[in-house]
Amino acid sequence: MRFACDTGGTFTDLIVEDDAGGLHMYKAATTPADPVKGVLDALALAAADMEMSLADLLAKGDMLIHGTTHAINAIITGNTAKTAFLTTAGHPDILVLREGGRIEPFNFVAPYPEPYLPRALTFEVPERIDSAGGVHTALDEAAVIAIAEELKAQDVEAVAVCLLWSIYNSTHELRVGELLEAHLPGVPYSLSHQLNPALREYRRASSTAIDASLKPLMGRYLGGLTERLTEAGFMGRTLVLTSQGGMLDASDLAQKPIHAINSGPSMAPIAGRHYARDDSDAPNVIIADTGGTTYDVSLVRQGRIPLTKETWIGQPFRGHMTGFPSIDIKSVGAGGGSIAWVDAGGLLHVGPQSAGAVPGPVCYGSGGTEPTLTDACLTLGYVDPDYFLGGTMQLDAGAAAQVVEDKVAQPLNISVMDAAAAIVSVATENMVQAIADITVNQGIDPADSVLIGGGGAAGLNSVFIARRLGCPTLLIPETGAGLSAAGALMSDLTNEYRATFFTTSGEFDRAGVNRVLEGLRAQCQVFIDGPGSGAASNDIEYTVEARYASQVWEIEVPLANDTFTDDAQLAALVEGFHAMHEQIFAIRDPGSVIEFVGWTATARCRLRAGDGGRLGAGADRSVSGSRKVYFSGAGEAEAVLHDFETMASGVEHQGPAIIESPFTTVVADADTSFQRTAAGSLLMRP
Repeated sequence: MRFACDTGGTFTDLIVEDDAGGLHMYKAATTPADPVKGVLDALALAAADMEMSLADLLAKGDMLIHGTTHAINAIITGNTAKTAFLTTAGHPDILVLREGGRIEPFNFVAPYPEPYLPRALTFEVPERIDSAGGVHTALDEAAVIAIAEELKAQDVEAVAVCLLWSIYNSTHELRVGELLEAHLPGVPYSLSHQLNPALREYRRASSTAIDASLKPLMGRYLGGLTERLTEAGFMGRTLVLTSQGGMLDASDLAQKPIHAINSGPSMAPIAGRHYARDDSDAPNVIIADTGGTTYDVSLVRQGRIPLTKETWIGQPFRGHMTGFPSIDIKSVGAGGGSIAWVDAGGLLHVGPQSAGAVPGPVCYGSGGTEPTLTDACLTLGYVDPDYFLGGTMQLDAGAAAQVVEDKVAQPLNISVMDAAAAIVSVATENMVQAIADITVNQGIDPADSVLIGGGGAAGLNSVFIARRLGCPTLLIPETGAGLSAAGALMSDLTNEYRATFFTTSGEFDRAGVNRVLEGLRAQCQVFIDGPGSGAASNDIEYTVEARYASQVWEIEVPLANDTFTDDAQLAALVEGFHAMHEQIFAIRDPGSVIEFVGWTATARCRLRAGDGGRLGAGADRSVSGSRKVYFSGAGEAEAVLHDFETMASGVEHQGPAIIESPFTTVVADADTSFQRTAAGSLLMRP
């Protein structure tokens, strides 16, 4: 038995895979002050549903896979550890100067952003490695010891070390680490060449600073998670999801917690790719995961999930760059809990503020006072107040309508229904723009794509989103309400190893490249033989970061081989680069020399054979009849009711209709046809 748990901003999603491969889904309210409690609450719901105690359920578990927002929340709220930054003498402003760039070049009111670590906790280490890896200035060990004593006096909780050109010669960074262990025992530290051996000093320094600042916090959190699970009866393996779409053992992730920043959302495209393969032949897949707080958009392009290094925490150039490739996810403040408000000029906005899990939408009756998207959908009749979360939570439809009237309808001088419909329309437009941004930026036409609607609130307006985008097909998977948790069950145990080695297509250093690839392969094999031992299957994927000569930025190109023995392999790599460059930028330059900069090997261990089972049907509710709903521009309509879990596959239906499950509600207007597929998804044609 396996458990996959994703802690979101409003709900904690749990999917249990039983010993026969069947899936069972549960949702519990997230407890922001104690996220582990939300995990245990969801597990308790599963235990009650299976008519056993929590201890008995956990005792049957072989594995618990956990996605968490704990790391990103700590950064956003400023609850990271007091961290010092050690860098080469003469270069103390790496985190201050960054890489330049402004999102508003003529806005002179916006203050210059603060560095991730304060300048007062930046210390210069007398040493210097040159760009060829030679020692220009020897390391002053006495100075490092003096810095360590100062850090001890200031009660520093973590240390980030990023010395110039340590990616070519790491001896000085390693020695600094040894001195910190000797003179600052028990204080965690991160070395840049071990964590992120990549060019571009700011990105390497920023990732090291973020990683070090998270180590005490995530060490306590993951340690507490495993300890409390053990106390509750779980004796299996605890894994945590990573930003790269894989997972690591909790103890390993605690050593490099930066990989947990986009832990949960990274699983949605994993699940989306799986469901699209079952029910669509579209070349590209758009995955939209609608939570209570955010709307997360990602892509699958020609079967591959794109990664990006332009990952910022906060606004680009004003926030902080992680410096790591992660699944390209665009998030906007639009979800079921997004607050609707009217500004002083009489314009309606939805988000980015969210009611979150506490106090939640007004209809939850938990103290919320502002109208949300969920309140609007309840007012429009889309949501059954008596069947929210399968009837375990009663919604207050009267309170929802009243707050929409007071805060939106009256200021805009329109009816309550028109106000609620306007809230849905504005939220839809925000979501459409998020999808348009990420698709157009990568040369993808939504009309050639299938849209996957994931998240508990996805079904409320995904039909409207698909129609606005021109997507001919919308898929709502049967586990869509817990899409990230479902993706966790499909993910692999992965680890990534990187090295910097410069060569060109004109003077290709075959021996040097083979030496680098051999080193990366050896590191992958250690991982496969260690944490990956006993896996159903494993493989190693290789990529290279390359660019045309004189270009500034690289693109990632897959390697078809792990060693270069003849010119044909180099020719295939060169053609692969040209093709990738043309796909992204619509141009190729076959006459230019190609520069190869960074090499990556990713070890993937599939812990379980097969793609998992189907979601078991709940009790037959014998849903029939209809209820009145309100559509913008069409007015009131009678929507036929369907039960998602017990719908027969292959039967074509026409809207207006409401398709309900215990975890989601899907709205189909009069122009939409839909059917349940053999794989269990709801296939809709807007």
